[in-house]
Parts: sequence; C-alpha cells; structure tokens
Amino acid sequence: MKKTATILGFLAVFPACAAQASDDCFVPMADWQPRDAVARLAEENGWTVRRIKIDDGCYEIDGRDGAGRRIEVTVHPATLKVIEIEYEDEDEDRREQDRKKDKENKDD
Repeated sequence: MKKTATILGFLAVFPACAAQASDDCFVPMADWQPRDAVARLAEENGWTVRRIKIDDGCYEIDGRDGAGRRIEVTVHPATLKVIEIEYEDEDEDRREQDRKKDKENKDD
C-alpha cells in the first residue's frame, strides 16, 4: 500500500515539475507582438538577425551579438521578454570562418 501511495504521489508531482522546467510559450496568437517588434528588440540589443522563427511557441532569434558571437535568443511572444540567450560554440564559428576563407581563396 505504501508503495502505491508513493508512486501516486510521485506521479501527481511530476507533471507540475515538468511544466515548470519547460521554456515553451503558451500564448494565443492574438496576443503575440509582430515580428517587426522582435526585429526592433534585436536591433536595440545590438544583435544582427539572421533569422526569426517560432520554436515551441516562442520567438527564436538566430544571429550574432555585438561582439560577433553566434547567438540563439528565445523571446516570449507577448511580452518580448528574453527568456534565454544561448551562445553557440566558438570552435564551430572558427570552422565556419575557415570554410568561408577557403572558399574565397578558391574563387580567386
């Protein structure tokens, strides 16, 4: 009996914990700010935007910060609050830059 109560207690708490850990945005589309507002937010922060997309119900900005580092920024669609800024691997950036240089050298 104790085992069953423990399992049921765990199952009752687990969904609440999973929901808190999620950074998904659950906002009706009618309440969303337009993409132009997201682009202005990026400009105000000195970010260069490569792409704005929707991921898990949030806006996601792929681009570069003012220092040129690749970033992925998750933005709440209604409030435009920055939820997360993820910096891409700098080694990956160097490899990409090297590939561009190699391609430019081959084109010359």
